[in-house]
Amino acid sequence: TLILQYQEHLTELEQNIDALAEEIEEYELIQSIPGIGHKIAATILSEIGEVDRFDHPKKLVAFAGIDPSVFASGKFTATRNRITKRGSRQLRYALVMAVQCGLIRSRNTRLKEFYERKRSEGKPYKVALVACANKLVHWLHAILKSKKAFRLA
Repeated sequence: TLILQYQEHLTELEQNIDALAEEIEEYELIQSIPGIGHKIAATILSEIGEVDRFDHPKKLVAFAGIDPSVFASGKFTATRNRITKRGSRQLRYALVMAVQCGLIRSRNTRLKEFYERKRSEGKPYKVALVACANKLVHWLHAILKSKKAFRLA
């Protein structure tokens, strides 16, 4: 019975989240990107908040924590640079899930072409995935600033 009560509570919370997200106009705009569904769009919007805080897409990338860290000292320059992970873990997870859904289940040809180009350059799977998430953040910033839907062509 306890599990059933938790399930009922979770469905009630999901309905509340959906109802609140429907009131936000950007909710539909974000979903115009193939691969972003209801839950991912709600997560992205809740984590970003006001997009006006970020005057450049790279600031939003840094907020998500998917910007590369640069290690350099004197003449030494590192060849492997990891992402900083200094931002929102939930936003990072939602972006990676959106990219995976965009690559596998949807018809987001621009994202697939970018991913294939990175893989043909010899990048590993996760590196190409984070590069696609970076590209997605730039698209999200442009959509939220201009209030126009995403176009594939």
